[in-house]
Amino acid sequence: MKLFQPKLFSSLKEYNGQKFASDLIAGLIVAVIALPLSIALAIASGVSPEKGLYTAIVAGFVIAFLGGSRVNISGPTAAFASIVAGIVAQQGLSGLIVATIFAGIILILLGVFRVGSLIKYIPVTITVGFTAGIAVTIIIGQIKDFLGLTYPAGMSTVETIDKLKAIGASIGTINLNALIVGLIGLAILILFPLIGKKGKGKFAAIVSKIPASMVAVIVGVLIVQFTPLKVNTIGTLYPDIKAGFPAPGLPSISLDTVIAVAPSAFTIAILAAIESLLSCVVSDGMINDRHNSNTELIALGVGNIASGVFGGIPATGAIARTAANVKNGGRSPVSGMVHALVLLLFLVVLMPVAKLIPMPIIAAILFVVAYNMSEWRRFVDILRHSPKSDIVVMAATFVLTVVFDLVVAIIAGLLLAFVLFMKRMSEVTRVRRWDEKEQLGDEGAKAIPPHTVIYDYYGPMFFAGSDKLLEVSPDEDTRTVILRMGSVESIDATAMRTLDKLHDDLRARGVRLILTRIRNQPLSVMKKAGFIEKIGAENIVPGIEDALKAATEE
Repeated sequence: MKLFQPKLFSSLKEYNGQKFASDLIAGLIVAVIALPLSIALAIASGVSPEKGLYTAIVAGFVIAFLGGSRVNISGPTAAFASIVAGIVAQQGLSGLIVATIFAGIILILLGVFRVGSLIKYIPVTITVGFTAGIAVTIIIGQIKDFLGLTYPAGMSTVETIDKLKAIGASIGTINLNALIVGLIGLAILILFPLIGKKGKGKFAAIVSKIPASMVAVIVGVLIVQFTPLKVNTIGTLYPDIKAGFPAPGLPSISLDTVIAVAPSAFTIAILAAIESLLSCVVSDGMINDRHNSNTELIALGVGNIASGVFGGIPATGAIARTAANVKNGGRSPVSGMVHALVLLLFLVVLMPVAKLIPMPIIAAILFVVAYNMSEWRRFVDILRHSPKSDIVVMAATFVLTVVFDLVVAIIAGLLLAFVLFMKRMSEVTRVRRWDEKEQLGDEGAKAIPPHTVIYDYYGPMFFAGSDKLLEVSPDEDTRTVILRMGSVESIDATAMRTLDKLHDDLRARGVRLILTRIRNQPLSVMKKAGFIEKIGAENIVPGIEDALKAATEE
């Protein structure tokens, strides 16, 4: 598969009017779904609402145009909300733009160096842990608007724990109007889709095509405009919200800013890669296609750079919007490009309408987004059925995401997973000494010769398990040690050094070391280390029969 091969160009080879009509309808529907989500996710990320649309338009179009998937829809997603909010709080909008562009460069490099296939090696316990943690942080962050709370003046609300403290301190300021509007919105978001799923006839079919979030927004606007239930709206909190497409530009970039946002940029890049490629895998199964992961990463990088240049926030593939695209007939990147163009039309012509959207409705939408992304069933399943080490990794990643931030959570989660994996591998690594009366079975029914001991080494020879070689401790009258390595698939430098030391110790005692059944990778490492020459080629034999013969000749 070629490194960079956008699906758009291969899709257009057999393109026709019927396919365009299907892509056009799918793009329109996905745009309707993306509109309130893009606004809500921008607000959850601590930026003004229009920046979510900038992201969906610019990054959505670029990634669809250059991407390695036929149907992936890209834009702002909930996974970035907490990390973006943290960057904005600490480094401002200029820092966010630098982080977004930096993340885009990293994504391009990941694609160029064909890292796309390596993303699968990130443990599922980490992805489930931080996904659930992000969901919790989103919910906590939206309680204020859902309940209409007024935080105490001067109280810090940057971190999730700070928000919890502020909620506790202001719980007596609940606005009943906001709660009623929020509950109505939440009821629509939960019940409206059920009508389409469980209902029958044409009405249910029509309802199933209408995004519940759009219905909630329209009803919320009507309630606030025509009833006594007055609450904060987007226009109340963001009076300077801008209509029209932004001009490209870059903030002044300093080395200090780049260094400060570098960890967050790496986290954004890894998150974007994971979520986008996961979305590609899901959509592949839906349309029986195969995406090009490295092309998708390069496109994702270019899209994020473009988003930063136009004042947007980080973008990635959105699984829910991608699924909606496929279900409504999208079969080429054209549908993703149409979705972006429809959002552009709204931004230019109808953006003032967004000022009327009630904040409790935005909070309700984000509650549902958080619930859908939380994977709580998978979380519970891991708690119930997985090994303790996996549970520890998932729980640690989850807690650190909520208490600190995503950068700390992912780094700590990966380190913890690595350490526990090493521990687990070392536990399955073992050395077994043969009994003196043990027969050799199919490899030759011969007893072990006098003054000879045989050991089997099971598992990889690596730094965390190399101490197992110390269990090779022959008796005082032993003259030959046979070490069978048929189960050793690999050996690293630390284990090689331990094996070399074992050979030196045995030789100092006048004991001969014979190795048998050495596989290709360990043999190659031994040759490069000069160990074969040191031990002598006559002591490297294919099977146990040869080893016994060599021991007898001793």
